[in-house]
Amino acid sequence: MQRRQRGINAGLLLLFAQLFQFGVHNIPPVTLAALGLNIFLFLNPFKPLLEVCISVRDGYYGRDWQRFLLSPFHHADDWHLYFNMVSLLWKGAKLERKLGSGLFATIIIVFSQLIGVVYVILEYGLAEFTGDPSYKMQCAVGFSGVLFALKVLNNYYHPGGSSNVFGILIPNKYACWAELVAIHLLSPGTSFVGHLSGILVGLLYTQGPLKKILISTASFSNGPSSTQRNFSYSGYSGYADDSYQQHSSSRSYDLYTGGFDEDEQLQQAIRESLHERDGHRRPQQNAPWSSAEQLSVEEIRRRRLNRF
Repeated sequence: MQRRQRGINAGLLLLFAQLFQFGVHNIPPVTLAALGLNIFLFLNPFKPLLEVCISVRDGYYGRDWQRFLLSPFHHADDWHLYFNMVSLLWKGAKLERKLGSGLFATIIIVFSQLIGVVYVILEYGLAEFTGDPSYKMQCAVGFSGVLFALKVLNNYYHPGGSSNVFGILIPNKYACWAELVAIHLLSPGTSFVGHLSGILVGLLYTQGPLKKILISTASFSNGPSSTQRNFSYSGYSGYADDSYQQHSSSRSYDLYTGGFDEDEQLQQAIRESLHERDGHRRPQQNAPWSSAEQLSVEEIRRRRLNRF
């Protein structure tokens, strides 16, 4: 494991400020653990990014199975981490209170691995269908594949309503598809296939057999009552009154978001990031790798790093 040698990370500082404003004691335990793991591995990467990113060539052909485990929890830069962790804070807290920590932990573990498998299958299929071998070399890192899956679950467990996707009101059941296209158009360095993999895994849960399997697994591992436990904003886990919980969560979100919903926060963050990247920090904004990685010309030609 190596420490990240970098200057001031504006995105990381902003993330810590958001967590402080939200209140660490208000974050459910599994969501907090996932946030902590991602931040820790950003500051102390297990390996260089090109040795943890997932691709058909390195993960499947190269039999480097640890990439499936590591790639979701590594991020290319501080803004990549910021986007994903702010989204995890919102989606994770909402879902963990609804599902209970046991089931939510099972979902995070299984989704983080299954999305990598689906990603490799889709990239392999694209390479075979188009005859373009570059799809097999596209290497991706990041947690946003999991976040797209969690968005599908959030819309499933909290149906109705609409989301503001870059100024356009979209019904929630279609919002993940609109965001898939919008984020790819605004930030071409992101992994379209990685995000699509997350949506497909989410649908496998809501429309397929994965829901029953994970609920059974969580119940077997933690006891039959584990999936019914909710997180209380008093700082303790256990049963909580629903009306108090809803009022408390609404109040906490207002303090955290300043009245913006999740989509408005994400749009603001993207605008800040694009502005930051156009400034002095990111002169090599078109480069397909993290600024933390210094690659040879041959390596640049040979690989492409995408962001989940």
